[in-house]
Amino acid sequence: MSELMTLMEVGGPLAAAGGGAAYLRARHPAAYWSTVGLPVSVARLLGSYGSVMDSCGLTVPPSRLRVFATRATTRREVRPVPPRRGLIRPTSTGMRLRLRLAPGQEPADVAASAERLRHSWGVHAVHVDEVKPGVVELRLVGFDVLDQVRMPRKAGGGFLRVPVALREDATAFVRDYRAIPHQLTLGATLSGKSMYLRNLVTGLAGQRVALAGIDCKRGVELAPFAPRLSALASEPGEAAELLPVLVRLMEERYDLIKARQGIAPNTPDEEITSDVWGLPEHQRPVPVVLFVDEVAELFLVATRKDEERRDEMVTQLIRLAQLGRAAGIYLEVCGQRFGAELGKGATMLRAQLSGRVCHRVNDEPSAKMALGDIAPEAVEAACAIAPERPGLAVAGDTSGGWSRIRTPYVSLADAAAVCQQAAHMVPDVPALDPFRAAPLVPPVDRPVSLVKPRPVLD
Repeated sequence: MSELMTLMEVGGPLAAAGGGAAYLRARHPAAYWSTVGLPVSVARLLGSYGSVMDSCGLTVPPSRLRVFATRATTRREVRPVPPRRGLIRPTSTGMRLRLRLAPGQEPADVAASAERLRHSWGVHAVHVDEVKPGVVELRLVGFDVLDQVRMPRKAGGGFLRVPVALREDATAFVRDYRAIPHQLTLGATLSGKSMYLRNLVTGLAGQRVALAGIDCKRGVELAPFAPRLSALASEPGEAAELLPVLVRLMEERYDLIKARQGIAPNTPDEEITSDVWGLPEHQRPVPVVLFVDEVAELFLVATRKDEERRDEMVTQLIRLAQLGRAAGIYLEVCGQRFGAELGKGATMLRAQLSGRVCHRVNDEPSAKMALGDIAPEAVEAACAIAPERPGLAVAGDTSGGWSRIRTPYVSLADAAAVCQQAAHMVPDVPALDPFRAAPLVPPVDRPVSLVKPRPVLD
């Protein structure tokens, strides 16, 4: 009886501790990683580093000097040498570790063994980045950071740089308009495409940037952001009027650049520029970001007159995509599907949009439209996105690299409030003033009168 009581006294706290750990792991994975997962994973890594590297084929034969010194001083067996390991740096989502590769090794060898390292050290994922020639960094992620998105404190934002989502390696996905001027964002209904757009708008609202929008769904997506928008077109007819204005604005900025290039012959070379960013700050026009929501609505036509208008709008969009970067005009094109079946010019426009973000789509051809021409191996990852995880997407660019990202949740009311507070940040662009959207006036609920009206007599 006394032994049973002792077991109950010891087993009770252990069961409570195990239940608490399971609860933390399910509900608060970050807290579980900091208290339990990190110490266990560090112990596994330190205790099995050499054997794991050997089983992954990441060891090399020792040098002759090492073999001679080992045999001369000890009688131990001379074993292969793993990459030299640096200090382990814990983080709130995992840990980081630098490896100095042995002669003859390359970062691709370590990247090919990332899945084996993940299982050996009991972490959620292992990502490999090259720091410099001969040195790679292992980023070990302790849990699924895309399940509950929390943006890092140091996200790397700045002028025309918006931390819009979280990568699967716990780093911020930054939309940098100076590096990737134009982007295509695809996604089916309820895939999180609108959430991505909200994060972009709220991130740019506090910057000295002119925001313009084309929303052919009667403005239901972009109208709540009207206080911060310099222009808004809510139907194809208005878009047909706005796009020529943006093209003329681009041409005026090119004239400004050419005038700067043609000044006195003694002008220093560093003052001669080919884009607006080389102009003096007092002469530099504000950049313009054009959001196009549901781009397919611009391609759909019903009559021959609409077809002529469509061709003009597509031509103007292509011109903005080809020449807008140097003039400080950037495109953010969104849609559910964007392929050659939309009509003439669709493929040419898509080729100019170097950045790609693909949310959940309804079929594989839609994923191929977004990623097939820049990162074919990312198409399968985009097709595997589950409907239960809105906001999850695959981001790629023309370099061939891609990663999974997920945007944090921002309600429409919060995004509209940010734009309302930043209404004073709307820059002065006279060409866009005729397209300013009227502020939304909430409907007033009038009380219902109980008095019967008097009949009208002749």
